[in-house]
Amino acid sequence: MDFTSHDIAVIEQALQLAIRSQSSGAKAQPFQEVLGKLQVSANAAMNSASIHRVSMNDGIRFDYDDSSDVL
Repeated sequence: MDFTSHDIAVIEQALQLAIRSQSSGAKAQPFQEVLGKLQVSANAAMNSASIHRVSMNDGIRFDYDDSSDVL
């Protein structure tokens, strides 16, 4: 499933709200763990997407057509 940056922001807000609404730290712990995992995954996805964009724009690409050798 692909999440947009908006989806991730909404999920983060929901988890933070759930953490704040818990009366004890033990009850909030599962939400904090999921939030931490989400933030790490989101950061990794954003970094790999930016690396991919940079690698696609790093210079001239040549498409060599070797079919002329067949004649």
